[in-house]
Amino acid sequence: MHVLPFKIPKTSTDTLIIQEDKAPLFYGTLHQHEEIQMSLILSGEGSLIVGDAITNYKANDILVFGSRVPHVLKSTPSSSASYMISIFFTEKSFGDGFFELAEFSDISIFFNSLPYGIKVLSEKEALKEQFLAILKKKNRLDRFMFFLQILQLFGKADTETISSSITRKNYTDHEGKRIADIFQFVMNHFYRDMSLQEVSNVANMTPNAFCRYFKQHTNKTFFQFLTEVRIENSCRILSKEPDISIAEASYFSGFKNLSNFNRKFKLIKGITPSKFRKNLYNPHLFQ
Repeated sequence: MHVLPFKIPKTSTDTLIIQEDKAPLFYGTLHQHEEIQMSLILSGEGSLIVGDAITNYKANDILVFGSRVPHVLKSTPSSSASYMISIFFTEKSFGDGFFELAEFSDISIFFNSLPYGIKVLSEKEALKEQFLAILKKKNRLDRFMFFLQILQLFGKADTETISSSITRKNYTDHEGKRIADIFQFVMNHFYRDMSLQEVSNVANMTPNAFCRYFKQHTNKTFFQFLTEVRIENSCRILSKEPDISIAEASYFSGFKNLSNFNRKFKLIKGITPSKFRKNLYNPHLFQ
């Protein structure tokens, strides 16, 4: 199991790492690394945490995480097997100042957004073709040429940032493991009642110390975080399970009171659960 921080496996001469991840479920442990990560999700779906933001991911999503940006992908157990292609590199992989060359001026906005995490909205089919092609290349120069084409497409693509604040953090091994343990506990147990004492025990802290620690490291209270995880799970259910009622989606996501669920959902998503579900099938009604 990875805990943050951890290093991407590579040799001393690697400048560009291409990695395939195939597993029944993705790892579900918060982590960070020095490398910038660009990932294409080919199959699977689940929850995504980037810095202080909680959302979902699904097949054909293209995600980018900046250097030292804490993130975690946790698969939904009922989803199909998880498959992801990732490209890793650092700002200095190709020499100091390489990405400051004038030729990269058109993608400066892309690089400036990396600390927030990025989800790609357009050029996805073209990018998918390039990801699949670079995976097959064994020659380093060929891979580098495809990498430049991928960067060019990122410069053209419409994107949205995932987090609302810059999330680069330098965690010690001890801090990293503690935060990772807390996040993993919540991701595994969000659907049931959870006391502050119980989660404080996971962190080996008193409840008061835990509350201060969690707010300091995530910019939100623990129960804000828990509520957001639950709301994102309800969004996944409402999106994927048309036969499940809103009350059932609320219950399966850890809410025992429907009115509280409706209130929290609207506070976080800006619309009611019923409008959210209708918007999935009639998006023009709510633009």
